[in-house]
Amino acid sequence: MPQPETILTQQAPPIVLNPVRIESIDVLRAATMILMIFVNDLWSLTNIPAWLEHVPRDVDGMGLADSVFPAFLFIVGMSLPFAINARRKKGDTDVTLVGHIIGRSIALLTMGVFLVNGESINEAATGMQRGVWNMLSCLSFILIWNAYPKNAVKWIVYVSKGLGISVLFILAFVYRGEEEPRFATHWWGILGLIGWSYLAAALVTVFARNRIPVLAAAWVGFALLSMADHAALLPKVVHVIPGAISGGTMVGLTMGGVVISTLFQLYRKRDHNKQMTLVFLAIVVVLVGLSIYTRQFWGLSKLGATPAWLFLCSAITILAFLGIYWLTDVGGKANWFTLIKPAGTDTLLCYLIPYFAYGLMTLLHLHLPEAILIGAIGLLKSFLFAIMCAWITGRLNWVGVKLKL
Repeated sequence: MPQPETILTQQAPPIVLNPVRIESIDVLRAATMILMIFVNDLWSLTNIPAWLEHVPRDVDGMGLADSVFPAFLFIVGMSLPFAINARRKKGDTDVTLVGHIIGRSIALLTMGVFLVNGESINEAATGMQRGVWNMLSCLSFILIWNAYPKNAVKWIVYVSKGLGISVLFILAFVYRGEEEPRFATHWWGILGLIGWSYLAAALVTVFARNRIPVLAAAWVGFALLSMADHAALLPKVVHVIPGAISGGTMVGLTMGGVVISTLFQLYRKRDHNKQMTLVFLAIVVVLVGLSIYTRQFWGLSKLGATPAWLFLCSAITILAFLGIYWLTDVGGKANWFTLIKPAGTDTLLCYLIPYFAYGLMTLLHLHLPEAILIGAIGLLKSFLFAIMCAWITGRLNWVGVKLKL
């Protein structure tokens, strides 16, 4: 087989030759979002297995919840080559692509900061319940970044976006916090971390132009950066860059997805599924070996964003992708996941749905019976809640509410 670097040169056109979505990536993204909502709802339960939850920062180990966010970062990377190649086919220049990437990153950072401030809000001083703050924030996000139909009345679109922006400014002005007296960046939140990782990985992907050696070198660079950061080898000036980038781990996860996705397109174009599977399994073995080796130095920790966590979670996500790919794209079983499909095609909106659910329950003083918040029944409740969020997302898409950054 020709070497990838002889096929994917700077002058070569993008690998993606048609706009068809890859079912397995959508399904993997949907399943990951369902898991994310599920583990985020575990706080409401009691008497559940400890291995489902997050492991504390100072503990060497990982629970199921610690594997979900890195999987999502990896999938963000998997989507990047498809999205960038598709926009290039439509005529986007590098300048246009960079502008789009920056705009999308700002949107994710904005959402992340508002939701993080909601976590530490002083309800009495702000004059607003946490649930109301979160609902107003999420509603504003939808008004600003909704993918309005092309035939929508222009003034309605402008008023909606203007209203959303105005509400965010008002929320920031009236905010009072438990830790910080005013609206501030405590940390970037899940969406903010995705925003920074997306920014770095997307810029690399744009200028790499599908050259696998360049993309692989970028992944190696961020993995080494992660190790150097944990070994305290980085000069202080590096920490001027946001930690989600300078730490290396987050972007390393996203860049791993970019590399795997680009390799996937190369093999799929030639219908070399078995060869691709063997190569990916070999990569998994290497990643697991790297995780075992680096764990002895810095441990395995999500909250510590250790290199071992980066390598192991990348390996797990690749294995999940391979299984889903053979089941859906090769086996034709994508219809098995129809119910959760909206969580994969409008993931951001699905992520916001729980904020409305929790906010409404608080506002209306609703409480679930204690009997369904314990043990296995409680876990079933949280799983069904995640499925419901995907279903609601699909219904909202149907009536024209669809987030697209």
